[in-house]
Amino acid sequence: MMLESAWNTLLKRFEEHLKAERGLAPLTVRNYLTDVAPLHDYMQIKGFQRLEDLDRIALRGYLAWLSDLGYVRASIVRKTSTLRIFLRWLLRHGLIERDPLPQRGAMKVESRLPRFLSQEEAARLVEAPEMSERLGPRDRALLEVIYSAGLRVSEAAGLDTENVDLEARQLRVTGKGSKQRMVLIGNSARSALALYVRDLRPSLVNRRSGSALFLNRYGGRLSQRSIQEKVRRYAIKAAIGSGVHTHTLRHSFATHMLEGGADLRVVQELLGHASPATTQVYTHVTNTQAKEVYLSAHPRARRPSTSSRPAPQPAQND
Repeated sequence: MMLESAWNTLLKRFEEHLKAERGLAPLTVRNYLTDVAPLHDYMQIKGFQRLEDLDRIALRGYLAWLSDLGYVRASIVRKTSTLRIFLRWLLRHGLIERDPLPQRGAMKVESRLPRFLSQEEAARLVEAPEMSERLGPRDRALLEVIYSAGLRVSEAAGLDTENVDLEARQLRVTGKGSKQRMVLIGNSARSALALYVRDLRPSLVNRRSGSALFLNRYGGRLSQRSIQEKVRRYAIKAAIGSGVHTHTLRHSFATHMLEGGADLRVVQELLGHASPATTQVYTHVTNTQAKEVYLSAHPRARRPSTSSRPAPQPAQND
């Protein structure tokens, strides 16, 4: 697998290129680096040791993997555009021998509805950590908070203790573009978080901790990759499957809110979406489910059986 140190060195050179040669603004540079970052995670998962190992098939798999992680079509298209710039830079500097990405338009990204869990599956997942294990209360609080507030993995990892108001059941999170917003958590999440903060977090705190809310066993801030791995592991334990990510819990939060009658604009605000169009995808999910429930439950919606069809009338002589 490609070493993280080698990847970081490569990204540093790419960053210098974006700043010096392309003259991009600091925020744009940061967005480019963020767009490229998942490629290294994918290479680690698939065991690719060199950038030369990436071919068209591998990149198709990468785009499908991004979709499975919960990235919407517009986000994948943007990451593909950034990836094109990154690969051409690598080619120009002799770091790869060919550009594995097809010409623009040749690699299409399918539009998929986001995967979400049923309410029963979501409950099984957040209750999967063993509270008798040392870090069980932390993991339970983490899962409860992500699902209860519909957080992105970066938002969960970036939470600090001063962002938490247990009495008001509110969290202040920092989303995309460093925009802050207030989100709500339910009673289950508040109880789990209160238990973790009171009984476990103090025993994990050391000089590395700072004000980070969720700490690893060494006292440092719990990383995004570690959070993703925990969600995947507990999903397997709960017999839900391995293809569950933090974004799956975020999708589930939005879907269950709308199923419960929440207004679309309220859900948009809680998710931190800049446009209601981004949140609109969840109405397609709930409408699809509503149709399935209707067709299976309503006595006049099902396909008529042969016994319910009118009997043929005997022919009458003229």
